[in-house]
Amino acid sequence: MGDKPTGTKAGNETEPWRWLPSPVPVSLLSSDGGTVSTTYSEPPAESLLTVYRKMVLGRRFDEQATALARQGRLAVHPSSLGQEACQVGAALALRATDWLFPTYRDCVTLVSRGIDPVEALTLLRGDAHCGYDPIRHRTAPQCTPLATHAAHATGVAHGERLKGADTVALALVGDGATSEGDFHEALNLAGVLKAPVVFLVQNNGYAISVPLSEQCAAPSLAYKGVGYGIRSQQVDGNDAAAVLAVLSGAVEDARAGGGPWLVEAHTYRMGPHTSADDPSRYRAAAEADGWRERDPIARLESALRARGLLTDEDVKTAAAEAEAYATDVRERLRADPDLNPAALFDHVFSSPTPHMTDQQAILRAELEER
Repeated sequence: MGDKPTGTKAGNETEPWRWLPSPVPVSLLSSDGGTVSTTYSEPPAESLLTVYRKMVLGRRFDEQATALARQGRLAVHPSSLGQEACQVGAALALRATDWLFPTYRDCVTLVSRGIDPVEALTLLRGDAHCGYDPIRHRTAPQCTPLATHAAHATGVAHGERLKGADTVALALVGDGATSEGDFHEALNLAGVLKAPVVFLVQNNGYAISVPLSEQCAAPSLAYKGVGYGIRSQQVDGNDAAAVLAVLSGAVEDARAGGGPWLVEAHTYRMGPHTSADDPSRYRAAAEADGWRERDPIARLESALRARGLLTDEDVKTAAAEAEAYATDVRERLRADPDLNPAALFDHVFSSPTPHMTDQQAILRAELEER
Protein backbone atom coordinates (compact mmCIF):
# COMPACT_ATOMS: atom_id res chain seq x y z
CA MET A 1 0.00 0.00 0.00
CA GLY A 2 2.98 2.32 0.42
CA ASP A 3 3.54 4.97 3.03
CA LYS A 4 0.50 6.62 4.57
CA PRO A 5 0.24 10.36 3.90
CA THR A 6 0.99 12.91 6.56
CA GLY A 7 -0.35 16.40 6.99
CA THR A 8 -0.34 19.33 9.32
CA LYS A 9 -3.04 21.01 11.32
CA ALA A 10 -2.49 24.17 13.35
CA GLY A 11 1.26 23.59 12.98
CA ASN A 12 1.18 20.11 14.50
CA GLU A 13 1.79 16.90 12.63
CA THR A 14 -1.30 14.75 12.37
CA GLU A 15 -2.29 11.39 10.96
CA PRO A 16 -5.39 12.06 8.84
CA TRP A 17 -6.07 8.37 8.20
CA ARG A 18 -6.75 7.95 11.91
CA TRP A 19 -9.93 9.95 11.42
CA LEU A 20 -11.27 7.41 8.93
CA PRO A 21 -13.78 4.80 10.10
CA SER A 22 -13.32 1.10 9.58
CA PRO A 23 -14.16 0.19 5.96
CA VAL A 24 -16.83 -2.19 7.28
CA PRO A 25 -18.93 -1.80 10.44
CA VAL A 26 -17.21 -3.12 13.54
CA SER A 27 -18.77 -6.35 14.77
CA LEU A 28 -17.93 -8.63 17.70
CA LEU A 29 -20.70 -11.22 17.55
CA SER A 30 -21.63 -13.26 14.50
CA SER A 31 -25.30 -13.76 13.63
CA ASP A 32 -25.32 -17.07 15.54
CA GLY A 33 -23.61 -15.58 18.60
CA GLY A 34 -20.05 -16.60 17.75
CA THR A 35 -17.04 -14.29 18.07
CA VAL A 36 -15.77 -12.11 15.25
CA SER A 37 -12.11 -11.11 15.15
CA THR A 38 -11.62 -7.36 15.60
CA THR A 39 -9.30 -4.81 17.18
CA TYR A 40 -11.98 -4.07 19.80
CA SER A 41 -12.16 -6.15 22.96
CA GLU A 42 -15.44 -7.74 23.94
CA PRO A 43 -17.03 -6.12 27.02
CA PRO A 44 -16.96 -8.12 30.27
CA ALA A 45 -19.56 -10.85 30.73
CA GLU A 46 -21.36 -8.94 33.49
CA SER A 47 -21.71 -5.90 31.22
CA LEU A 48 -23.19 -8.04 28.45
CA LEU A 49 -25.68 -9.59 30.88
CA THR A 50 -26.72 -6.10 31.96
CA VAL A 51 -27.14 -5.08 28.33
CA TYR A 52 -29.29 -8.16 27.70
CA ARG A 53 -31.61 -7.50 30.64
CA LYS A 54 -31.99 -3.83 29.76
CA MET A 55 -32.69 -4.63 26.09
CA VAL A 56 -35.42 -7.11 27.05
CA LEU A 57 -36.93 -4.57 29.44
CA GLY A 58 -36.56 -1.77 26.91
CA ARG A 59 -38.34 -3.69 24.15
CA ARG A 60 -41.28 -4.56 26.41
CA PHE A 61 -41.47 -0.94 27.53
CA ASP A 62 -41.45 0.21 23.91
CA GLU A 63 -44.22 -2.25 23.01
CA GLN A 64 -46.28 -1.01 25.95
CA ALA A 65 -45.80 2.61 24.92
CA THR A 66 -46.96 1.78 21.39
CA ALA A 67 -50.09 0.15 22.83
CA LEU A 68 -50.74 3.19 25.02
CA ALA A 69 -50.55 5.43 21.96
CA ARG A 70 -53.16 3.29 20.21
CA GLN A 71 -55.37 3.56 23.29
CA GLY A 72 -55.09 7.35 23.30
CA ARG A 73 -53.03 7.49 26.50
CA LEU A 74 -50.10 8.91 24.52
CA ALA A 75 -50.48 11.44 21.74
CA VAL A 76 -47.93 9.55 19.64
CA HIS A 77 -45.06 7.12 20.09
CA PRO A 78 -41.93 6.80 17.92
CA SER A 79 -40.89 3.19 18.42
CA SER A 80 -37.25 2.12 18.67
CA LEU A 81 -38.09 -1.55 18.03
CA GLY A 82 -34.96 -3.18 16.60
CA GLN A 83 -32.64 -0.43 17.83
CA GLU A 84 -32.30 -1.70 21.39
CA ALA A 85 -28.55 -2.35 21.13
CA CYS A 86 -27.96 1.31 20.25
CA GLN A 87 -30.41 2.58 22.87
CA VAL A 88 -28.98 0.57 25.76
CA GLY A 89 -25.36 0.82 24.61
CA ALA A 90 -25.57 4.61 24.60
CA ALA A 91 -26.82 4.68 28.18
CA LEU A 92 -24.28 2.20 29.53
CA ALA A 93 -21.29 3.84 27.83
CA LEU A 94 -21.78 6.94 29.99
CA ARG A 95 -21.00 7.70 33.60
CA ALA A 96 -23.73 9.17 35.80
CA THR A 97 -21.87 12.50 35.63
CA ASP A 98 -21.86 12.58 31.82
CA TRP A 99 -24.52 14.36 29.77
CA LEU A 100 -26.95 12.67 27.37
CA PHE A 101 -28.72 14.57 24.58
CA PRO A 102 -31.58 12.37 23.30
CA THR A 103 -34.15 12.67 20.51
CA TYR A 104 -37.84 11.88 20.56
CA ARG A 105 -37.09 8.24 19.62
CA ASP A 106 -34.80 7.54 22.55
CA CYS A 107 -37.14 6.68 25.42
CA VAL A 108 -35.44 3.30 25.87
CA THR A 109 -32.13 5.11 26.41
CA LEU A 110 -33.82 7.30 29.03
CA VAL A 111 -35.19 4.38 31.06
CA SER A 112 -31.88 2.52 30.65
CA ARG A 113 -30.24 5.56 32.25
CA GLY A 114 -32.56 5.24 35.25
CA ILE A 115 -35.20 7.84 34.41
CA ASP A 116 -38.73 7.04 35.57
CA PRO A 117 -40.63 5.59 32.56
CA VAL A 118 -43.71 7.73 33.13
CA GLU A 119 -41.52 10.84 33.27
CA ALA A 120 -39.83 9.68 30.07
CA LEU A 121 -43.23 9.46 28.34
CA THR A 122 -44.49 12.84 29.56
CA LEU A 123 -43.41 14.61 26.36
CA LEU A 124 -45.21 12.05 24.19
CA ARG A 125 -48.26 12.34 26.41
CA GLY A 126 -48.38 16.05 25.68
CA ASP A 127 -48.31 17.08 29.35
CA ALA A 128 -45.02 19.01 29.37
CA HIS A 129 -41.96 19.69 27.27
CA CYS A 130 -39.95 17.47 29.63
CA GLY A 131 -41.20 15.22 32.40
CA TYR A 132 -37.90 14.59 34.19
CA ASP A 133 -35.34 16.85 35.84
CA PRO A 134 -32.56 17.40 33.25
CA ILE A 135 -30.04 18.58 35.85
CA ARG A 136 -30.61 15.66 38.22
CA HIS A 137 -30.35 13.07 35.46
CA ARG A 138 -27.74 14.92 33.40
CA THR A 139 -30.06 14.33 30.47
CA ALA A 140 -31.28 17.13 28.20
CA PRO A 141 -34.97 17.28 27.21
CA GLN A 142 -35.80 15.04 24.27
CA CYS A 143 -35.31 16.94 21.04
CA THR A 144 -37.91 16.80 18.26
CA PRO A 145 -36.37 19.27 15.74
CA LEU A 146 -33.68 17.33 13.91
CA ALA A 147 -30.09 17.93 15.07
CA THR A 148 -30.67 21.20 16.93
CA HIS A 149 -29.47 19.58 20.16
CA ALA A 150 -26.14 18.51 18.62
CA ALA A 151 -24.67 21.99 19.08
CA HIS A 152 -26.01 22.08 22.63
CA ALA A 153 -24.14 18.86 23.37
CA THR A 154 -20.94 20.38 22.00
CA GLY A 155 -21.41 23.52 24.07
CA VAL A 156 -22.11 21.65 27.29
CA ALA A 157 -19.12 19.38 26.77
CA HIS A 158 -16.84 22.36 26.16
CA GLY A 159 -18.29 24.26 29.11
CA GLU A 160 -17.80 21.34 31.48
CA ARG A 161 -14.19 21.05 30.38
CA LEU A 162 -13.62 24.75 31.03
CA LYS A 163 -14.86 24.15 34.57
CA GLY A 164 -12.25 21.43 35.02
CA ALA A 165 -14.69 18.50 34.93
CA ASP A 166 -13.98 15.29 33.02
CA THR A 167 -17.53 15.21 31.66
CA VAL A 168 -18.41 13.81 28.24
CA ALA A 169 -21.59 14.64 26.31
CA LEU A 170 -23.21 12.11 24.01
CA ALA A 171 -25.71 13.27 21.39
CA LEU A 172 -28.07 10.81 19.72
CA VAL A 173 -29.17 11.62 16.17
CA GLY A 174 -30.82 9.75 13.33
CA ASP A 175 -29.64 9.40 9.75
CA GLY A 176 -32.05 12.12 8.64
CA ALA A 177 -30.48 14.57 11.09
CA THR A 178 -27.12 14.29 9.31
CA SER A 179 -28.63 16.19 6.38
CA GLU A 180 -29.47 19.18 8.57
CA GLY A 181 -27.25 22.25 8.83
CA ASP A 182 -27.29 22.12 12.64
CA PHE A 183 -25.55 18.75 12.54
CA HIS A 184 -22.67 20.06 10.45
CA GLU A 185 -22.34 23.22 12.51
CA ALA A 186 -22.13 21.11 15.66
CA LEU A 187 -19.44 18.87 14.19
CA ASN A 188 -17.44 21.84 12.94
CA LEU A 189 -17.60 23.51 16.36
CA ALA A 190 -16.70 20.28 18.13
CA GLY A 191 -13.72 19.72 15.85
CA VAL A 192 -12.39 23.23 16.32
CA LEU A 193 -12.82 23.14 20.10
CA LYS A 194 -11.72 19.50 20.40
CA ALA A 195 -14.71 19.18 22.68
CA PRO A 196 -15.27 15.95 24.65
CA VAL A 197 -18.46 15.06 22.79
CA VAL A 198 -19.57 11.89 21.00
CA PHE A 199 -22.19 11.92 18.26
CA LEU A 200 -24.02 8.62 17.79
CA VAL A 201 -25.89 8.35 14.49
CA GLN A 202 -28.51 5.62 14.63
CA ASN A 203 -28.76 4.92 10.92
CA ASN A 204 -32.03 3.00 10.76
CA GLY A 205 -32.37 3.34 7.00
CA TYR A 206 -35.12 5.92 6.74
CA ALA A 207 -35.72 9.58 7.56
CA ILE A 208 -39.47 9.03 7.96
CA SER A 209 -40.15 7.70 4.44
CA VAL A 210 -36.95 8.84 2.70
CA PRO A 211 -34.37 6.04 2.30
CA LEU A 212 -30.75 6.80 3.01
CA SER A 213 -29.82 6.40 -0.66
CA GLU A 214 -31.93 9.46 -1.52
CA GLN A 215 -30.39 11.78 1.06
CA CYS A 216 -26.68 10.94 1.13
CA ALA A 217 -24.13 9.69 -1.42
CA ALA A 218 -21.29 9.14 1.07
CA PRO A 219 -20.00 5.55 1.43
CA SER A 220 -20.98 5.77 5.10
CA LEU A 221 -22.39 8.50 7.31
CA ALA A 222 -19.35 7.99 9.52
CA TYR A 223 -17.22 9.65 6.83
CA LYS A 224 -18.96 12.95 7.54
CA GLY A 225 -16.69 13.42 10.53
CA VAL A 226 -13.48 13.40 8.50
CA GLY A 227 -14.08 16.82 6.96
CA TYR A 228 -14.29 18.35 10.42
CA GLY A 229 -11.20 16.68 11.85
CA ILE A 230 -13.32 14.34 13.95
CA ARG A 231 -12.34 10.71 14.35
CA SER A 232 -15.09 8.42 13.19
CA GLN A 233 -16.19 4.83 13.38
CA GLN A 234 -19.01 2.70 12.07
CA VAL A 235 -20.43 -0.23 13.98
CA ASP A 236 -22.98 -2.98 13.51
CA GLY A 237 -25.87 -1.40 15.42
CA ASN A 238 -27.54 -4.76 15.99
CA ASP A 239 -24.47 -6.18 17.71
CA ALA A 240 -24.88 -5.08 21.32
CA ALA A 241 -21.35 -6.09 22.29
CA ALA A 242 -19.82 -4.09 19.45
CA VAL A 243 -21.97 -1.03 20.11
CA LEU A 244 -20.98 -0.97 23.78
CA ALA A 245 -17.30 -1.53 22.97
CA VAL A 246 -17.10 1.18 20.30
CA LEU A 247 -19.11 3.76 22.24
CA SER A 248 -17.26 3.10 25.50
CA GLY A 249 -13.95 3.50 23.69
CA ALA A 250 -15.05 6.76 22.05
CA VAL A 251 -16.43 8.19 25.30
CA GLU A 252 -13.32 7.38 27.31
CA ASP A 253 -11.01 8.70 24.60
CA ALA A 254 -12.95 11.96 24.50
CA ARG A 255 -12.79 12.13 28.28
CA ALA A 256 -9.02 11.72 28.18
CA GLY A 257 -8.63 14.71 25.86
CA GLY A 258 -8.65 12.94 22.52
CA GLY A 259 -11.37 15.18 21.11
CA PRO A 260 -14.79 14.43 19.61
CA TRP A 261 -15.99 11.25 17.94
CA LEU A 262 -18.65 10.44 15.36
CA VAL A 263 -20.03 6.90 15.53
CA GLU A 264 -22.48 5.55 12.96
CA ALA A 265 -24.49 2.52 14.05
CA HIS A 266 -26.04 0.54 11.20
CA THR A 267 -29.41 -0.65 12.45
CA TYR A 268 -33.05 -0.79 11.36
CA ARG A 269 -36.35 0.65 12.49
CA MET A 270 -38.54 -2.45 12.45
CA GLY A 271 -41.68 -0.52 13.30
CA PRO A 272 -43.24 2.60 11.80
CA HIS A 273 -41.69 6.06 12.11
CA THR A 274 -44.34 6.82 14.72
CA SER A 275 -47.64 5.25 15.74
CA ALA A 276 -49.25 7.57 13.13
CA ASP A 277 -47.13 6.21 10.26
CA ASP A 278 -47.72 3.41 7.73
CA PRO A 279 -44.31 2.05 6.64
CA SER A 280 -45.88 -0.27 4.06
CA ARG A 281 -46.30 2.79 1.83
CA TYR A 282 -42.55 3.20 1.34
CA ARG A 283 -40.78 -0.09 2.12
CA ALA A 284 -41.32 -3.76 1.32
CA ALA A 285 -42.29 -6.22 4.02
CA ALA A 286 -39.46 -8.52 2.93
CA GLU A 287 -36.94 -5.83 3.85
CA ALA A 288 -38.14 -5.68 7.44
CA ASP A 289 -38.33 -9.48 7.60
CA GLY A 290 -34.67 -9.68 6.63
CA TRP A 291 -33.68 -7.37 9.45
CA ARG A 292 -35.75 -9.34 11.97
CA GLU A 293 -33.32 -12.19 11.39
CA ARG A 294 -30.63 -9.86 12.76
CA ASP A 295 -32.60 -9.11 15.94
CA PRO A 296 -30.13 -7.61 18.47
CA ILE A 297 -31.72 -9.31 21.47
CA ALA A 298 -31.76 -12.77 19.90
CA ARG A 299 -28.17 -12.29 18.75
CA LEU A 300 -26.86 -11.42 22.19
CA GLU A 301 -28.95 -14.15 23.79
CA SER A 302 -27.36 -16.73 21.49
CA ALA A 303 -23.90 -15.48 22.38
CA LEU A 304 -24.55 -15.56 26.12
CA ARG A 305 -26.04 -19.05 25.91
CA ALA A 306 -23.08 -20.28 23.89
CA ARG A 307 -20.74 -19.01 26.61
CA GLY A 308 -22.79 -20.65 29.37
CA LEU A 309 -23.68 -17.26 30.83
CA LEU A 310 -27.44 -17.40 30.24
CA THR A 311 -29.91 -20.17 31.07
CA ASP A 312 -33.57 -20.75 30.29
CA GLU A 313 -34.39 -19.63 33.81
CA ASP A 314 -32.43 -16.40 33.32
CA VAL A 315 -34.38 -15.68 30.13
CA LYS A 316 -37.68 -16.26 31.93
CA THR A 317 -36.61 -14.04 34.80
CA ALA A 318 -35.66 -11.18 32.44
CA ALA A 319 -38.99 -11.51 30.62
CA ALA A 320 -40.93 -11.52 33.90
CA GLU A 321 -39.13 -8.41 35.12
CA ALA A 322 -39.87 -6.67 31.83
CA GLU A 323 -43.55 -7.63 32.04
CA ALA A 324 -43.83 -6.30 35.58
CA TYR A 325 -42.18 -3.07 34.45
CA ALA A 326 -44.64 -2.68 31.57
CA THR A 327 -47.59 -3.41 33.87
CA ASP A 328 -46.46 -0.67 36.25
CA VAL A 329 -46.18 1.82 33.37
CA ARG A 330 -49.61 0.86 32.06
CA GLU A 331 -51.29 1.19 35.45
CA ARG A 332 -49.70 4.53 36.26
CA LEU A 333 -50.63 6.02 32.89
CA ARG A 334 -54.28 5.05 33.28
CA ALA A 335 -54.77 7.92 35.70
CA ASP A 336 -55.44 11.32 34.19
CA PRO A 337 -52.67 13.79 35.03
CA ASP A 338 -53.28 16.63 37.45
CA LEU A 339 -52.20 19.61 35.40
CA ASN A 340 -51.90 23.23 36.45
CA PRO A 341 -52.51 25.64 33.52
CA ALA A 342 -50.49 28.32 35.32
CA ALA A 343 -47.40 26.14 34.97
CA LEU A 344 -47.37 27.18 31.32
CA PHE A 345 -45.15 30.11 32.33
CA ASP A 346 -42.75 28.25 34.63
CA HIS A 347 -39.85 27.59 32.28
CA VAL A 348 -40.03 30.32 29.64
CA PHE A 349 -37.61 32.86 31.14
CA SER A 350 -35.64 32.86 34.40
CA SER A 351 -37.31 36.19 35.19
CA PRO A 352 -40.79 36.82 33.73
CA THR A 353 -41.05 39.74 31.31
CA PRO A 354 -43.71 42.44 31.91
CA HIS A 355 -45.71 40.97 29.03
CA MET A 356 -45.63 37.52 30.62
CA THR A 357 -46.62 38.94 33.99
CA ASP A 358 -49.70 40.51 32.41
CA GLN A 359 -50.58 37.20 30.71
CA GLN A 360 -50.21 35.33 34.00
CA ALA A 361 -52.59 37.75 35.67
CA ILE A 362 -55.17 37.31 32.89
CA LEU A 363 -54.95 33.51 33.12
CA ARG A 364 -55.17 33.59 36.92
CA ALA A 365 -58.32 35.68 36.72
CA GLU A 366 -59.91 33.32 34.22
CA LEU A 367 -59.11 30.30 36.40
CA GLU A 368 -60.61 31.96 39.48
CA GLU A 369 -63.86 32.63 37.61
CA ARG A 370 -64.35 28.92 36.88
